[in-house]
Amino acid sequence: MKTKIVLIGIILFLKFSFIISQNNISEVLQSIEKKNSTLIALRKSAEAQMLKNKSGIYLSNPEIEFGYLWGKPKLIGNRTDFSAMQTFDIPTISGMKNRLANKQNASVEMLLKAERVNILLDAKQLCLDLIYYNSILDELDKRLSHATRIADIYEKRLSEGDANMLDVNKAQLNLLNAQAELQRMEVERNAVLSKLIQLNGGDDILFIDQHFEAILLPPSFDEWYAQAEQINPILSYVRQEVEVSKDFVRMSKAKRFPTFSAGFVSEKVVGETFQGIQVGITIPLWENKNQVTHAKASAQAAEARQVDGIQKFYMEMKNQYLRAIGLNEIAQNYRNLLNTSNSADLLQKALDAGEISLLNYLTEISLYYNTVNLALEAEKDFQKSVAELLAVEL
Repeated sequence: MKTKIVLIGIILFLKFSFIISQNNISEVLQSIEKKNSTLIALRKSAEAQMLKNKSGIYLSNPEIEFGYLWGKPKLIGNRTDFSAMQTFDIPTISGMKNRLANKQNASVEMLLKAERVNILLDAKQLCLDLIYYNSILDELDKRLSHATRIADIYEKRLSEGDANMLDVNKAQLNLLNAQAELQRMEVERNAVLSKLIQLNGGDDILFIDQHFEAILLPPSFDEWYAQAEQINPILSYVRQEVEVSKDFVRMSKAKRFPTFSAGFVSEKVVGETFQGIQVGITIPLWENKNQVTHAKASAQAAEARQVDGIQKFYMEMKNQYLRAIGLNEIAQNYRNLLNTSNSADLLQKALDAGEISLLNYLTEISLYYNTVNLALEAEKDFQKSVAELLAVEL
């Protein structure tokens, strides 16, 4: 029995330790990359597509024929025919098919990377939302303690005849508002956590971090963009599609060349046997008509998509970079203000000393609380903006 209890304790400790280890954005993202059901399905689909791309690069199936013909009249005997033929392309086309399949598989991998980036970005944005809710819940918990203390004080003062019912009602309303705001934020936080758990394949995540990581924007947008453009999976995909379309053009032109067949043929009749080789040629006169024209049009469309994709990505990243700079300035102003002043403590001391009325206290503390809320929101917006800007690095 003692051994069983020890084993249960070890299991619970390991489970708890695993959950605690997820209290970090990078570790949460690593877990989601392994467990996300959408990513798992996309990987399997990509593997299937890559196998399909490789399935049409080999020789066509050999063709074997056998014939047994009864002679009439019987005096002439029966005839037996046998042939084995193999059709093959010229070596140039075979090499083109293999190179094209490899490039198509590279395109599949790039699309998979793009979907991975989108899912991990969603997860990171949710983690940043959770940090915001964790920090504001901690703040609201402190506010609830202050509101409870004030309500208790004025209840006591009322019983001692040192306060009136209006002040008691104000203190109670302040307490009720603090309780309601705390409950509302808990509901919002749980909703965000539920989405994150869903991305994690349904496995629980304990995420209690309350502090945003200090981050710096790239000092030079152009230098950063030059690197980001090269690693962006969508841009890599459209560039690869241009190469694929060019290979299609070359292959369509090569399909104008004839295909060949060769094999063994045998014919047996009474007293006679004929054996030898047989060769054939297929001349593509009509089957591949307009394929080259279509391939060229597809290549032009792929090049246009590449130009459009690069332009859109550049403008989106430029706007996101400027937006992040603006949000960082706002957040920094709030940081500086709150680091140099703590109105909550000063107002509490003034209220306790009777220097201000309860109404003035509630009005002033409401302004301070609103400033703290705005500061947290500004920090969250800045962090999410940078996360979107640097998504290609996930």
